[in-house]
Amino acid sequence: MSSLNILSQLYEETDEEKMILKQKNQVKKDLYTDQADFIIESEKFLGKEKMIMVRKHTRFVDFPKHKHDYIEINFVYNGVLEQKVGNEQIVLKKGELLLLNQHIEHEIKACSQEDIVLNFIIQPRFFEYIFTYLAADSMDTNINDFLISSLFNYTNNGQFLYYAVSEVESIQELVRKIILEMMEPSILSESTVKLYMGLLFIELIKNSDKLAKQNERQQQQRVIMESLKYIEENYKEASLYELAESLKQSHYGLSKNIKKVTNKTFKELLQEKRLSVAKTLLENMDVPISSVIEEVGYDNMSYFYRIFKNKYGLTPKEYRKKSNEITNKEE
Repeated sequence: MSSLNILSQLYEETDEEKMILKQKNQVKKDLYTDQADFIIESEKFLGKEKMIMVRKHTRFVDFPKHKHDYIEINFVYNGVLEQKVGNEQIVLKKGELLLLNQHIEHEIKACSQEDIVLNFIIQPRFFEYIFTYLAADSMDTNINDFLISSLFNYTNNGQFLYYAVSEVESIQELVRKIILEMMEPSILSESTVKLYMGLLFIELIKNSDKLAKQNERQQQQRVIMESLKYIEENYKEASLYELAESLKQSHYGLSKNIKKVTNKTFKELLQEKRLSVAKTLLENMDVPISSVIEEVGYDNMSYFYRIFKNKYGLTPKEYRKKSNEITNKEE
């Protein structure tokens, strides 16, 4: 599909837009949220297992101040997008990107017929797959900060990143590929989009000089990203003392910083990672549960059973049985 064909499709009015034009309505909040506050909910657009989707921004109506429970990327395919993000007035032009975490408030001026804006809706857990590759070895602390604020909701630290990248062809091409993959999906589209999105963040890191507006940086982010990377890569035998020594910090000071930024202790973060790996092994490998327990770094079976059930509501055996039943039903 050519760029002209994509634009032609995007110009077509959605049912919501037709209703707005016909009745001069305001935004119908119940299409976006069931909450009293205007917090747009990902479940209105995304299935429970999906991590990424693209949606055309609704034209012809002002969007009042709101937040999301997901990460949003605004991309202007054609025209402009005028909005107030936090306390900043921003006019996003054709080919430019705006990354918004789930804690930042913004309100949007009505788009005209010519203004085609695509919203990429991304579950925060998507960044668990990519943060070690994008952030820990990168000098771009802006992306580091954004990833931290996206992964750990408790901080309520509203952040946005505005990239003036309309002239960066590598970024424009990746966005076009994502759009096309979502408009003409195939059996491998979901995996393909995840890969493209990871590559997009790499390109944003490489083009950090195109960052037009950004929020204040947090000093401890580098250490936290290194800690998260360490857990990701060494979950089986990870130790706070070993990590503190490698970062040349006291274990007490490091523990305090981890808790301050993530609202979780090192032990809790490590346990979450181990349980996540164990869940994946139970779903995909036909090995004894005792082997799964050993693989993720535990040697006490009863303790593992207890924390697994607390996390997922089922024992490991029950979880594997349920997973197998779902797989067999799908086949």
